[in-house]
Amino acid sequence: MKKVAVVAGGTSSEREISLLSGQGAFNALKAKGYPVVLIDLKEDLVAFIRELKSLNPDVIFNALHGRYGEDGNIQGVFNLMHIPYTHSGCLASALAMDKKMTKRLLKDAGIPMAADKMVTLEDIRKGDTLPFPYVVKPNNEGSSVGVSIIENKTDEDYLINSWPFGETKVLMEEYIKGREMSVPVLGDQAIGIVEIAPKTGFYTYENKYTEGKTDHIIPAPLPAEQTQLLKTYALKAHQILGCRGASRSDFRYDDTDPEHPKIAFLEINTQPGMTPLSLLPEVAKKAGISYEDVVSYLVEDAACEE
Repeated sequence: MKKVAVVAGGTSSEREISLLSGQGAFNALKAKGYPVVLIDLKEDLVAFIRELKSLNPDVIFNALHGRYGEDGNIQGVFNLMHIPYTHSGCLASALAMDKKMTKRLLKDAGIPMAADKMVTLEDIRKGDTLPFPYVVKPNNEGSSVGVSIIENKTDEDYLINSWPFGETKVLMEEYIKGREMSVPVLGDQAIGIVEIAPKTGFYTYENKYTEGKTDHIIPAPLPAEQTQLLKTYALKAHQILGCRGASRSDFRYDDTDPEHPKIAFLEINTQPGMTPLSLLPEVAKKAGISYEDVVSYLVEDAACEE
């Protein structure tokens, strides 16, 4: 069987989640009989490359999340080393990590989404914003890191004084009422839809990764037509960006007017989490695909961009 190196950790704000995903993938591959080793990628890239060279794996299972792990950077390293790896390549990873660019490409392809604008903190200070309420998020973070709903001037002032990402640009979106839906894609198929229902507030990093804080409803209770639309949009996003292996697209679904429900694409994740609370393995299980089978599929689907 293929010798697999599971790479996890990294230096992004999602390091701890990546380590959980990596441990899960390692355990699954070991159970499947693969010769497998788990590597914790830290700040010393030279030492990491030396370790990879000494191990000489046939495949890398990329369990990294966030900056440098799913934005095309580490994929470039794997390409230069000529080691096949799971999930998307350089271009798809870079495009998907840039939320604004992703939205631009997918909007041109007819996928509906919320109105948005890129602003700086100075723009917000000057009042160059969308009407309240609006949503702010960093343009290139994952796992709902930094996402906030700004409902009034008090929230806005707090945002200006507490934004943790420096003077980088802020992606601002209109707030879409309704429910949050997520659609994982595995290979060339949207395998199901999960409704994400936080018990309080919205789907923050804390609600996402703290057990008991969010209900996952699978399959999402939706009309058949809307179910098919969401699956179509998720697969279309996966294909347009050139994703490989697995992805997960997130949407808002507003059915306050049942006769005219609205769908709005939010973002796509090219490295869906594989933790015990992650959505891809939950939806896959409901579709009859075990966690171990998801992981082994990704390993067998691994490729290198020559």
